[in-house]
Amino acid sequence: MKTTLTARNMSITPGIEQRIEKKTARMGRYLLPETEMQIKMRKDKSDMRIVEITVPMGNGVLLRSEASAQSNLFLAIDDALAKMEKQIHRHRTKLGKRIREDAFTYEEPEFIEEETEEEEEGKGQKIVRRKTFPVRPMSEEDAALQMEMLGHSFFAFVNIDTEKINVLYQRKDGGLGLLEPEA
Repeated sequence: MKTTLTARNMSITPGIEQRIEKKTARMGRYLLPETEMQIKMRKDKSDMRIVEITVPMGNGVLLRSEASAQSNLFLAIDDALAKMEKQIHRHRTKLGKRIREDAFTYEEPEFIEEETEEEEEGKGQKIVRRKTFPVRPMSEEDAALQMEMLGHSFFAFVNIDTEKINVLYQRKDGGLGLLEPEA
């Protein structure tokens, strides 16, 4: 497993590197040797330490975890790695139980984040961030699984049955809702 560390508004000390290497070594049993784990650390204006971990699992699956702690980077690292380990374990066991073996046949990353500096002009709320992502045909069940693995409250996809873009979302009552376009 390859680990890439990046930091913003802070420096990566050898102690931080050793801690991350030690904690990620045990995740190697779940991941292929060529898997790359990206760890981004940053410090914001309120002295909050934020750690984001992204692991592309292949076949279009992208796992992501994030944790933050006030002034304690080691606590944020431990929390983010614990969340990631749970996601990896959940992903591996769910895929083992799947009936359809070709559920994830694409190898593109699920979300490609692009932050924009330009804010839209106009009244009301302003768009402060844009994300682009490839939409691909999948069943509603596959979309629900992908949404759960990403930890998002909604997921846009092309419905394999209708060939239209649908949005799957988490309802307040715990169920799932599906938005289907109507011409």
